[in-house]
Amino acid sequence: MSDVNRTVQKWHASFRKGTDFDSWGQLVEAIDEYQILARQLQKGVQSTNSSDFTEEQKKNLGKIATCLEMRSASLQCTQSKEEFKLEDLKKLELIIQNILTYNKEFPFDVQPVPLRRILAPGEEENLELEDDAAAGAGSTEAFPPRATGTLLPRLPSEPGMTLLTLRIEKIGLKDAGQCIDPYMSISVKDVNGLDLNPMQDTPVATRKEDTYIHFNVEVEIQKHVEKLPKGAAIFFEFKHYKPKKRFTSTKCFAFMEMDEIKPGPIVIELYKKPTDFKRKKLQLLTKKPLYLHLHQTLHKDS
Repeated sequence: MSDVNRTVQKWHASFRKGTDFDSWGQLVEAIDEYQILARQLQKGVQSTNSSDFTEEQKKNLGKIATCLEMRSASLQCTQSKEEFKLEDLKKLELIIQNILTYNKEFPFDVQPVPLRRILAPGEEENLELEDDAAAGAGSTEAFPPRATGTLLPRLPSEPGMTLLTLRIEKIGLKDAGQCIDPYMSISVKDVNGLDLNPMQDTPVATRKEDTYIHFNVEVEIQKHVEKLPKGAAIFFEFKHYKPKKRFTSTKCFAFMEMDEIKPGPIVIELYKKPTDFKRKKLQLLTKKPLYLHLHQTLHKDS
């Protein structure tokens, strides 16, 4: 069996593994498998050995990666409007299994994943050990600028319900001045690490001072506090761009649990990546007194 046939066989096995997890309701495992496979397909698309796949086959691999990301997003966010169903994803099994001979039209109107890094869970720190040449192979451009962010407006008020506004003031890092295009991703997760809200990104921070990066932006949590389930937490992932590696990396993360929701300032600890949404294996980023500084405002409609 040739190397390319072995690769395709491995992709098919990973696809089956992910859809099996999905159908059994093991959503965290399914998401991990989908994201890992999406990155493997992206590597196939960006392969320097162009004789492995035709341009059409690469396009189809990129489209399958897009569908895997869409299904993964649907599982992570129960409020997703553009849900990509498991039965739709399963229609792609024959394509991935027969990618070398498939010559029909792709069943879904999607675009191939752009030429960029897809980072599967826990892979960022491994990528940073790759040499620059390998890390940049096949990349044609950097991530698009995130200057504007994706922050959402406050929800409408409801009688007796409380809304939370979080002002991200600043983050303390020993190498704050070296961070390029730093921004924060905010998500709300349940006890199993699954999304309860759409993720929001802050605009890129432009002010750095000593060991601090200043944000001074307000984030509206997209769920009434009373509707957040027991064990939920609000996560803050600090991200920055690495030009040599050509990808955006998570540097550290912090989180706030439900019993910490109260009006006024709060300072929370920073933890080493990868982001542990289940809060099982936490390692402090530093012993130095460097933290994420927030201010909470509660809005209650009586």
